[in-house]
Amino acid sequence: MCLALPVKVIQVGCGPAGDMGRVDLGGVKKEISLALLDDVQVGDYVILHVGYALSRLDPDEAARTLALFAELSESAPPA
Repeated sequence: MCLALPVKVIQVGCGPAGDMGRVDLGGVKKEISLALLDDVQVGDYVILHVGYALSRLDPDEAARTLALFAELSESAPPA
């Protein structure tokens, strides 16, 4: 099973080659590769899978998906 998450780009042009970026997922910040996408901008939402941005995501769709994840985590039984 694969899991890809929508994340918001908060910085671009990181890394020695400039093909990395920083993203925010619910307060967690992570550096990821943007090498598979052209012209990613700060504020874009991308689909993140194993450290790579795979595609851009419409902001409304990202908000709906993140809301669903939040709802699922609230309704999950305690571990």
